[in-house]
Amino acid sequence: MADISLTLPDGECKTVAKGVTVADALKALVSNKTRKKTVAVRLDGRLMDLSAVLESDASFEPISSDAPEALEILRHSAAHVMAEAVVSLFGDEVKVAIGPATADGFYYDFDRSEPFTPDDFERIEAKMKELVAAAAPFSRETMPVAAAIELFTKSGQPYKVELLKEIAEDEVSIYRQGAFVDLCRGPHLPHTGFLQAFKIVKLAGAYWRGNENNQMLQRLYGTAFFDGKALTAYLHQLEEAKKRDHRKLGKELELFSIQDQVGPGLILWQPKGALLRKILEDHWRDEHYRNDYELLFTPHIARRDMWQTSGHLDFYGENMFSPMDIDEVSYQLKPMNCPFHIAIYKTRMRSYREFPLRWCELGTVYRYEKTGALHGLMRVRGFTQDDAHIFCKPDQLEKEIYNILDLNLHILQTFGFDNYDIYLSTRPEKYVGDDEHWEQATNALKLALEKKGLKYEIDPGEGVFYGPKIDIKIKDVIGRSWQCSTIQVDFNLPERFEISYTGEDGNKHQPIMIHRALMGSLERFLGVLIEHYAGAFPVWLAPTQARILNITDAQADYVEEVYQELRRAGVRIEKDLRNEKLNYKIRDAQMQKIPYMLIIGDKEMEERQVTVRLRDGKNLPAMSLPEFAALVAKENEQGRRGVCNNPGK
Repeated sequence: MADISLTLPDGECKTVAKGVTVADALKALVSNKTRKKTVAVRLDGRLMDLSAVLESDASFEPISSDAPEALEILRHSAAHVMAEAVVSLFGDEVKVAIGPATADGFYYDFDRSEPFTPDDFERIEAKMKELVAAAAPFSRETMPVAAAIELFTKSGQPYKVELLKEIAEDEVSIYRQGAFVDLCRGPHLPHTGFLQAFKIVKLAGAYWRGNENNQMLQRLYGTAFFDGKALTAYLHQLEEAKKRDHRKLGKELELFSIQDQVGPGLILWQPKGALLRKILEDHWRDEHYRNDYELLFTPHIARRDMWQTSGHLDFYGENMFSPMDIDEVSYQLKPMNCPFHIAIYKTRMRSYREFPLRWCELGTVYRYEKTGALHGLMRVRGFTQDDAHIFCKPDQLEKEIYNILDLNLHILQTFGFDNYDIYLSTRPEKYVGDDEHWEQATNALKLALEKKGLKYEIDPGEGVFYGPKIDIKIKDVIGRSWQCSTIQVDFNLPERFEISYTGEDGNKHQPIMIHRALMGSLERFLGVLIEHYAGAFPVWLAPTQARILNITDAQADYVEEVYQELRRAGVRIEKDLRNEKLNYKIRDAQMQKIPYMLIIGDKEMEERQVTVRLRDGKNLPAMSLPEFAALVAKENEQGRRGVCNNPGK
């Protein structure tokens, strides 16, 4: 039998017999310790099962169980095992759809007339343990599409048949483990026995193929890890996430609501939520003024032909709401603010001496999101972007991106986000503009990141249609990532709208436009803030900084006096004069996450002071009203400078 050459990651070449499996090759190529941890290989850049047959020379990289790719393989395999357990338990009454790995685990969609229950979760998990104990191999085979259609038709799986009928290839791969057969590209674990730490975590509804006109399926979510400690840590994070759920806290703290009579995805800000939003907006405006930005305001609608010129109708039309006719002219709710800023730019001829122009707006936009995708403040249909557009010359581009990064990270750190991941997204398949501009813009983003000393990852093909971008994903206190900030370079819109400036040479030139949002949308950012702090905001952000609690009705007049004086001093304060026991009122204030409780009895009234209790139960010494106002003012100042804004501090 002929030999073939395999190139290992260190560059060493080794030979094995042609036609052997990857598993057999591993015995000759790596140590037993490495082999036992290997769950797949990367063969000429493609992930493959250990059962794959080696037919020609190739690069050969073992994938260990501690590699990121291995976790995805584990979870994809877990989805198959869960599907096998469901089919085994419920038989013909259930039809299987799709079941991929996700960032946090896996899911599988099922068509079943009866809803799954928590008792079903336990039964399914127990069955999965049986299947794991059997250590059944994941076996891959290829077959003609017609044969696969026949196979899944006979087994009564219409969703697989529908997918197969749309496949253009001549052949497809299927996987078997035990009695279960699934349409799948793979790869998978060597056998089910590798799956030791898993859990079904929740049930949700999901339309088949994401189309709300299709059948509603039941989506079982699960997660899996290679060791029990990692699973335990993840389940603890899930419990923390439930406690911090901004939808739950938003209701309890009376911050916002979403009501059917108004419409899904449309936020009603209640007084405390509106005040929280004002604090955030005021800080945003102050920081932008200090960084030489100018403020704009623009309408909520515009003529439809403006969106045709901008390209949004071609590239973004499915996310825009239906047009409306006004005076026989078609108008559209705005999904973006950028064309309006260009319209302001075009009000007169611009000179290079004015550049860079830094224009910012808290602009409310409207985008169509499917009902099933809506999620509290995180995914809505009407939201306010902390938007800005910079118009600059080519030789100013890199410096402007650097300055944006500076302001961006400062803003995030002020709100308590010190951990983040940065991604540089490059040209997608569907794009506009010439390659030279794309390369120039991408290089400017890279250089700014490198000069700033920031680590980043390349996210290939994930740029927007008009240019490359930097995305910053912040991490909250329990380690979850949230997409917020983005910086995008655009040569396209200036060209489409034919904007120009007079250069030093007296000729007209086309400016470069930078789109950027530091928080993304205020709604989403506030949702993240609520969960990050679990509703217990630092003093400078808290919509209510203090609540006055009287012990008896005898102090009511002094409570009113304290309330008015501290309110005039700028403290965000409220009073609780209810005829309730003090401990009850203290507990209620703590449940409302209010930083300070000012307790007033006869002694405090006589000495013109307040006793200060913190929401964590600790007490400060009694102090005068000016002393307390000064304490809050100091907290406000430190908070705005990013001092002591970490959760729990």
